[in-house]
Amino acid sequence: MFFVRSSVDAVMKPTLLLIHGFPGASWDYSLLWRSLSARFNVIAPDLIGYGFSAKPQNYDYRIFDQADLCEALLQRLQVTGYHLLAHDVGDTVAQELLARAKDGTATLNLKSVSFLNGGLFPETHRTRFVQQLLLSPVGRIVAKRITRASFAANMTQIFGVNTLPSTRQLDVMWALATENDGLAVMHLLIYYICERRRYRERWVDALIHAGGGITRRAIPIQLIIGTDDPISGRHMADRYRQLIPEANIMLLNGIGHYPQLEAPDLVLRGFFDFFESIHLT
Repeated sequence: MFFVRSSVDAVMKPTLLLIHGFPGASWDYSLLWRSLSARFNVIAPDLIGYGFSAKPQNYDYRIFDQADLCEALLQRLQVTGYHLLAHDVGDTVAQELLARAKDGTATLNLKSVSFLNGGLFPETHRTRFVQQLLLSPVGRIVAKRITRASFAANMTQIFGVNTLPSTRQLDVMWALATENDGLAVMHLLIYYICERRRYRERWVDALIHAGGGITRRAIPIQLIIGTDDPISGRHMADRYRQLIPEANIMLLNGIGHYPQLEAPDLVLRGFFDFFESIHLT
């Protein structure tokens, strides 16, 4: 089962695909949903292994598969072209979709990409201790011993000091992460960190060239980044600008790893300004 939140209707609006991060779900965009749905046909799946989607325990959770599933979902909904807003591991899925646009294997027309905080460059991604444990040989045991309290403590550490998650938000995040025995697959989901290193050349090259090429139209890209994120904050934005000097970057000072929850109005403003500037529908 692939769980999808959607605002698709008969009105001719551009399609926007939202891809969430680890260990979240499409709910991570809940504070943006109403405003985005007013201007887009919004499609927001829970990636396999996350949220309300299926969480098989004998499955290889790979970025390529997540990208395949996203493309298949859009095709099933009869989408031919779409825009993309991604966060965290969703950024990596977006990079793979960019790579497909670059090498001509994409099944759909990717029109633009907006990135939120995520490990776009493995050399600047600062892995948290709990992530290192999940990647280790004892990852399965560690995952099953995660509690609501330890989960909340780890999540709180990656938010801005003045934009901490509420108790209700943490409750929802925990409920979605543990839905359908989610802790049993968490050590499998985290493998994307290894994939980022293994496929760095493919995914970073796609980002640098923005899906373009000699015969292909470049794809507009934007980065909206919470600078106080200890995982992929200002240091990641600095690396982005080093590799792509002309990059479109919006810095959100004082905001941590979840700008869509910590500063939704600023994210919406930045995203809409970017969308209007590229004159795409």
